Amino acid sequence: MKHFLEVHKAVTGQEANVKVIHAGLECGVIGAKYAGMEMVSFGPNIRGAHSPTERMEIDSVADFWNLLTALLASTPKA
Repeated sequence: MKHFLEVHKAVTGQEANVKVIHAGLECGVIGAKYAGMEMVSFGPNIRGAHSPTERMEIDSVADFWNLLTALLASTPKA
């Protein structure tokens, strides 16, 4: 989480808005298999998730992509 927060600040110039929401389902499933693993769930802005009116905010995709690629590029190799 610390690494994500640092990269988020460097890429966006803003502190991440961290909160617990239902969108982290996959983190919960993986976390049950690998106790102690640090994980974060993030992505573009979604409205009306899991409904017939679900929509993604297109303008948020570029921000997500920039953050994702910066995060991957700066992650130490195992």
